[in-house]
Amino acid sequence: MSNFDFTASPDRAGSDSIKWRRYAGRDVIPMWVADMDFAAPPPVLEALQARIAHGVFGYADPWPSLVEAVQAGIARDHGWHIEPDWLVWLPGVVTGFNVAVRAVGQAGDGVFTATPVYPPFLHAPANFGQRLLTAPLVHDGRRWGWDWPATEAALADGARLFMLCNPHNPVGRVFDRDELTRIAELAEHHDLVICSDEIHCGLVLAPDTPHIPIASLGDAVARRSITLMAPSKTWNIPALYCAFAIIPDAGLRARYKRAMAGIVPHVNVLGLLGAEVAYRDCDPWRQALLATLRSNAARVAEVIDSLPGLATTPVEATYLAWIDCRGLLAARGVPNAAAFFEAAGVGLSDGKDFGLPGFVRLNFGCPQQRLEEALQRIHRAVTATG
Repeated sequence: MSNFDFTASPDRAGSDSIKWRRYAGRDVIPMWVADMDFAAPPPVLEALQARIAHGVFGYADPWPSLVEAVQAGIARDHGWHIEPDWLVWLPGVVTGFNVAVRAVGQAGDGVFTATPVYPPFLHAPANFGQRLLTAPLVHDGRRWGWDWPATEAALADGARLFMLCNPHNPVGRVFDRDELTRIAELAEHHDLVICSDEIHCGLVLAPDTPHIPIASLGDAVARRSITLMAPSKTWNIPALYCAFAIIPDAGLRARYKRAMAGIVPHVNVLGLLGAEVAYRDCDPWRQALLATLRSNAARVAEVIDSLPGLATTPVEATYLAWIDCRGLLAARGVPNAAAFFEAAGVGLSDGKDFGLPGFVRLNFGCPQQRLEEALQRIHRAVTATG
């Protein structure tokens, strides 16, 4: 029996939350941006309160027990043993993959990613005068996967960097060993660096789909990999702004650090502390959270798949459901699903921002009662006549 209560959450209405401020003064349940409505784990809160009580906030660097906690957590959760000098600390994963673009390529080079995908992936290449190359993920009637011929064709157009999102946001896939091995082989063949955003790796819901860091497949792929992780999604502490890159190759790591120099700030000391405590002390909280998220994911699938014009696929990881609304849009003659559901009182992310119009993303990282109310509103909107 869990000692953690996920049936309620702090009141975020009127707070600094961008998720909730978007609909301030309106009867709209916000289920868009990817943070959860649950309070952070008690050990993290206690550690932060004690650090604040100390009263001095001078300059600080990451310390040995923090590095040891991250090493131990990654080994425990993913079976990957990393070295301390592989770590490069960052204020966020989005910063991390923008630095990767800057470090690896030059103006005019190609940066590949598969769509749909987390929107900052789509914008990062242009920030440095580079070209976005894409191939669509495809749905086989059961789950989303790779279009390998389209991927190889895109990579042949001058790609230097392969930007991978695994576990995937928004389709919820945990890519398996065969898929990751093929990506590694493509990177070897085309002499690419792989930048793998693995920020959701602690949120695997399906026990039969364990997360495999692509760099853990072997030395060859590790030498060409930049792996990005953070405690922010798993333990719901994104605004503490702490993340890290894991870069085994010394030469690539030096290039990466040069691309950061003078631009990327040091990580917030409270974020570093939160990371240490999360990785070291908060796995019981994570396990209890996962049980809640599995239940929520099942409920979303049950309701959505029962409604005409809507469809979704099982969420293997994340607290995000990717919902196909194209049948609904065609039947209703409305142009935009996110606007349709917002008018019904549920604020969702618009699929066009991820590169795939006609879909929405629903964040189910919230208490069950709130989720039920949102699903009821969706049900009423879809089944209404006239």
